[in-house]
Amino acid sequence: MKPVKKSSIVKCVVYTALYLLFLYWVESWWGLIVVPFIIDAYITRFIPWSWWKNLKNKTARAAMGWVDAIVFAFVAIYFLNQFFFQNFVIPSSSLEKTLLTGDYLLVSKLSYGPRIPQTPLSLPLTQHTIPGLGCKSYLEHPHWDYRRVEGLGKVKLNDIVVFNYPAGDTVALNYQDQDFYGMVYQIGAELVPDTVTAAMLYEAQQEVFRRRYAAGRDYIAQNPVEFGEVVSRPTDRRENYVKRCVGLPGQTLQIKDNAVYLDGRLNPDHADVQYFYEVTFRAGLPEEMIRSLGISMEDLSRPASADGMTRVMPLTKANLATLKSRTDLVASIKPTVGYGVALYPQNKVTGWTTADYGPVWIPAKGETLRLTLDNLPIYERPIRVYEGNRLEVKDGQIYINGQRTDSYTFRMDYYWMMGDNRDNSADSRFWGFVPEDHVVGKPLFIWLSLDPDYGWFDGHVRWDRLLKWVGDV
Repeated sequence: MKPVKKSSIVKCVVYTALYLLFLYWVESWWGLIVVPFIIDAYITRFIPWSWWKNLKNKTARAAMGWVDAIVFAFVAIYFLNQFFFQNFVIPSSSLEKTLLTGDYLLVSKLSYGPRIPQTPLSLPLTQHTIPGLGCKSYLEHPHWDYRRVEGLGKVKLNDIVVFNYPAGDTVALNYQDQDFYGMVYQIGAELVPDTVTAAMLYEAQQEVFRRRYAAGRDYIAQNPVEFGEVVSRPTDRRENYVKRCVGLPGQTLQIKDNAVYLDGRLNPDHADVQYFYEVTFRAGLPEEMIRSLGISMEDLSRPASADGMTRVMPLTKANLATLKSRTDLVASIKPTVGYGVALYPQNKVTGWTTADYGPVWIPAKGETLRLTLDNLPIYERPIRVYEGNRLEVKDGQIYINGQRTDSYTFRMDYYWMMGDNRDNSADSRFWGFVPEDHVVGKPLFIWLSLDPDYGWFDGHVRWDRLLKWVGDV
């Protein structure tokens, strides 16, 4: 064995100590099997880690140098992405005007504590699919149970949160941007047009919904060319979403005339929350006003009249006030009404709309809920899917894991997430609660912002948003 330099000993001690601290933090002591390899790399050197440096062929030596650097980079990126920070780009307008389409965010996993990976064998920088190849970027096995490392805090009310899309457990690959269950029910409603009313008994209601779901699911399965393969995804490989948390575990949420109430108290909207309004223009908006108000082409893409002078568009309070003051440009402005299609839970007639929803109690870890046939549709997905129980209803009685019961104690915390673009956001009103095991992290700041409506030399880069803290937008 060659003599060991003092610098190598120091590096070995430092890296080993840091690695042991990491294992202590994540409480994964099986990782101790790596320690002998760290010691060997710096001291004992039984394994020829840098064998390629002795190759006589310069081309092969240079190529192996690149391979070594790339492997190290992939390992480092995987490690950082999994436990510390992750890049995320805003793909849609659901959080406008707080976060805009094309904002690139640095997301902190330390804020709420990183999850121990449930599908640890995956390709870095991919969520579920390898770009260009269209195949899965992860292996199903091994699959570990949910566990979260202690973080800097917990999700707070009105935090903007990145999370795995709860309804993304099942996806039709040709419609990955759509809620699979909502699509199934909508197709099923066309195939099974039976009338369902709130006055119907629970069993009669559920029979119609079961038939609709079965019909919709069968139709999708029988049309693979149109819908593509239907696949399931583990929790940490589901699509990443970003919304604002407007309801915490244990709170009762209700939306009345677009206002969110928690336990009967108003939770005021963020300043940049916007709602749809029907705006009739006299001659159209000048380009300079479109830019100054931050109105996107998507905002102007919903003509409500044949001549295009009346449009349905989202407006913040500030933009609404500005347009109302411009009587030379605007003939009239009136709010639109909420809509009640495909809202959660989809197997219950509620009469709720996006503007008037609930009340709904948000499950909290350790809290016990009295179950009835009336509230069961709201909580059956958390009980059955997220917490893995067998749930049945027989002769009007509720059975969980074969035992008749009228209550359930939740094992996880849940959250209610909504977009700031309230009338153009697929959020908890459509797919329900976000379980704690789906929470990914908290966006810290915008490191890049690209406006899809403009060219590179015409405002494509939003310079005023660069390095802005998310809490400041």
